[in-house]
Amino acid sequence: MKVLMVCLGNICRSPLAQGILEHLAKKQQLNWQIDSAGTNGYHIGEAPHQLSIKVAEANDINIGMQRCRKFTQNDIHIFDKIYVMDAENYQAVKKITGQDFNPEKVEFILNEIYPNQNKEVPDPWYGTIDGYYKVYDMLFQACEAIVKKYH
Repeated sequence: MKVLMVCLGNICRSPLAQGILEHLAKKQQLNWQIDSAGTNGYHIGEAPHQLSIKVAEANDINIGMQRCRKFTQNDIHIFDKIYVMDAENYQAVKKITGQDFNPEKVEFILNEIYPNQNKEVPDPWYGTIDGYYKVYDMLFQACEAIVKKYH
């Protein structure tokens, strides 16, 4: 199973989602490939946001080695499932992949716990650490559901 987590900058939400799913998959001894990407190129090559790293570390997950990258058209062919954090990301993935877009592969991550509701994971970028903890909790629940669904 190859899973890609996508947000805007690949610096806050998707690195957390990647780290959480990697952690849960490893605990279940699943041989999954998990990555993350952003729909814009503002932070290519950078580590995740310091507060995302801090919240992950508080939960015994190390995401500090991740590096931001931009989502590419080819990602639709590489990954079995692409999880987006919000409607803007969904539309960007659709635009970037063009005629290759596959709606069966691309899903709002929170649909795993709130089916067909297209609820969004808020971007904690401008907020406090509390916002990062809330995002972590949302993503943890969704990632648990993903592992149960595909395990």
